[in-house]
Amino acid sequence: MKKWLFALIAVPALLVGCGEKEPTTLKEPEVPQIPDVEILTAKEVAINETIELAAHVEQGGKNVDNAAVEFEVWESGKRDEGQMIEGNLEKDGVYKATTTFDHDGVYYMYAHTTANGVHNMPKQQIIAGNPDMSKVVPEDDKANNSMDNNMMNHGNDTEQSDEEKNEKNHD
Repeated sequence: MKKWLFALIAVPALLVGCGEKEPTTLKEPEVPQIPDVEILTAKEVAINETIELAAHVEQGGKNVDNAAVEFEVWESGKRDEGQMIEGNLEKDGVYKATTTFDHDGVYYMYAHTTANGVHNMPKQQIIAGNPDMSKVVPEDDKANNSMDNNMMNHGNDTEQSDEEKNEKNHD
């Protein structure tokens, strides 16, 4: 009888003791911040001279010396003819590459930057020489082939009718 009495007291005491532990919380994985990319390239340059394409990359307030940086450069209205130029680390988070513009024109440059798995791509206009601004084709950042538009509309195609899709593609 004493054994039963002891068992009736001991078992609940053990169970209560196990339940008093603090619950363990799982830490959420840290998501890297978007890299801060400052374009250092001049906005107005001379033609037939070597132009330095440059960008400073920081993440979380610290220079990033292991980023992947590519400069995409194209002339206004000729995005399909653009070129990708690999940026090389100079020092202290500054990446550089060179190019030459052989005629007057308005050019655009994206500094495609990936740091710790996160991508950022700031854009800058570059005026080479003395272009006829009346012949410049305005860049449409909302065009159907832009990355932002593709990302915003990703997965939403099923909610649109074929007529709406065609209308959107012809705007």
